Amino acid sequence: MPSLDMSMTKNANFYKLVYREKRPQKVADFLLTKGFSKRSLINCRHRGGNVLVNHRRRYNNYLLHDGDEVIFILGKEKPNATLKFSNLPITIVQETANYLIVNKEADLLTIPSKNEDNDSVVGRLLHYLNPDALIKIKPHIITRLDRDTSGLVLVGKNAVAHARFNVSDKQRTIKKYHAIVHGNFSPSQLQGVIDAPIGKKDDPVKRYIMEGGKESVTKYRVIKQIAGASLVELQLLTGRTHQIRVHMQYLGHPLFGDHLYGVEDDFHRQALHCFLLAFDDPLEHKRIEVQIADPADMVQLWQKLSK
Repeated sequence: MPSLDMSMTKNANFYKLVYREKRPQKVADFLLTKGFSKRSLINCRHRGGNVLVNHRRRYNNYLLHDGDEVIFILGKEKPNATLKFSNLPITIVQETANYLIVNKEADLLTIPSKNEDNDSVVGRLLHYLNPDALIKIKPHIITRLDRDTSGLVLVGKNAVAHARFNVSDKQRTIKKYHAIVHGNFSPSQLQGVIDAPIGKKDDPVKRYIMEGGKESVTKYRVIKQIAGASLVELQLLTGRTHQIRVHMQYLGHPLFGDHLYGVEDDFHRQALHCFLLAFDDPLEHKRIEVQIADPADMVQLWQKLSK
């Protein structure tokens, strides 16, 4: 396989690769095998980008030979007139030339919707990455959270980074959550794996455990229990909509604040927080793991329940 060497600035606008293969290969085919999308190749060709081989401009059908150095200069991404800036603050946990990890607060959309487009993680990052209000860097959401779930979200800084993460091994990406749920678990149920398919019926929002649903697997471990409530650590092994919320309801332990799948209580949102994100960085070939503390509202809820 060809080896890969990436060169980056604070915000990556070019990538350097070295071709290591005895058999000649077209530039375009080589880039596609390294996770570059067809859209990024089109943007490069038609929107101000460039491909250099040994510092000379070449077209996509140029044949590479062992030892050739390829520099891929990003073209401008197609503008999206529906994206709106938001100057509200966003908490950056980690940043590289290719991606950011942010701590999303509860009651904040990850991606703007048709009905609500004035504030979102995307909108706040547009302002953070482009303070002059001219879109030069467009955020691309790689992992996302429900509006009322707080915690870590991974965001690519360009389409190439987004594409590279999308073709990386999803099984190597780990997302762990803390949840505060109703009720207590028996000694034999303090940890386990929930393997129950999830699907839709007539409701466009709500999900159900149902025959014919999509495979849905969640690992869980009870951390603490007090009278009438439990603090649980969960890990998604699949990524279905509302998966943790549906699976906890299935076990008979709905989340506090989850009025769609749970019972009425006075917590203002589902008590769910993504506290750990671990993944292979496909551009720098490093294992990344980030952890953050639980948010104040969940800490206060647990303290209140413990009294």
